[in-house]
Amino acid sequence: MGNCGSTSPASLGKAHVPHLQWKVHDFSALLEAGAKSAKSSYFQCSGYKWFLKVTPPVNKTTAETPYVGLSLKLCWTSLEPGHTVNAVFELSVYNYSKRMYYGCRASHKFDLENNQSKNECLIPLQKLLKSSAFQVDGSCVFGVKILKLRVTSPEKKDVLVDKKATTIQNLFVQKKGFIKGTYTWTMDNYLELDSKNFVGSPTFEVGGLKWHVSMYPSGTRHITDYISLFLYLEASDELSAELGKVVELTLSILDQKNGKHFTMTTGLSVFTGAYGFGWPKFLSFEKFKDPSGGYLVGSSCVVKADFTIVGSSNNG
Repeated sequence: MGNCGSTSPASLGKAHVPHLQWKVHDFSALLEAGAKSAKSSYFQCSGYKWFLKVTPPVNKTTAETPYVGLSLKLCWTSLEPGHTVNAVFELSVYNYSKRMYYGCRASHKFDLENNQSKNECLIPLQKLLKSSAFQVDGSCVFGVKILKLRVTSPEKKDVLVDKKATTIQNLFVQKKGFIKGTYTWTMDNYLELDSKNFVGSPTFEVGGLKWHVSMYPSGTRHITDYISLFLYLEASDELSAELGKVVELTLSILDQKNGKHFTMTTGLSVFTGAYGFGWPKFLSFEKFKDPSGGYLVGSSCVVKADFTIVGSSNNG
């Protein structure tokens, strides 16, 4: 749909008033940080929580020019088993010269197994970096407008798309002064844990803020065949849902026998005092309990969190 991936995005017209306007300050800092992607804080639309994700750069093929990619993600906690949210939406970048958004239309079927749309190659990276039309003082603005939603479920229904004020968010990535944190959580009583509930690590401090790791030994919500693992930033007086830290996160379950640790890494995500990040499907029970591996030795399980605070975010 649309013309995603062309050498120049097309105008979306004055009708494109985004649900989310996301300003990335000093886009080159995002590149210098080596981030594989960056994700906005969530925004609400029609009772669902959504994220906008930028991936710089995306190569359509190895022979072609790298593009800046955009995709839309639906928070997995908004989804129920057997439900599919069919969405039509517009992904955009703001043209300062024309005072209008440029981009394309896309669609995706969101469900628990596939809650992120494909990367749309929105604009060539060099065009974004060198053009004063799409970047001012090093900053650029991305947007998303949700046009249509239909939920496929036992009670099939159309969902009215909210006509609400645009949510405005700002992302700031530093070029230096990153704060690194590491925490190792050893559970010697894993087999004694209440598998029906989550278990949290002791609180630890990084960057003057308090954090904890949470594990769901039997999965969370509707996911039952996997261990779920997350990092949370705890709420504090200096941090609210409108202000967050931009973090690159790696979580691991350590292999205590062979040293072949199971590890997953995010792109840049915004942590607030209201929301954590991780993986509802981190490691399958079958692999976790395999006696040839060292993820569970007797009743011992070791989880490690490595993360870097690279910036901040706020709602404008």
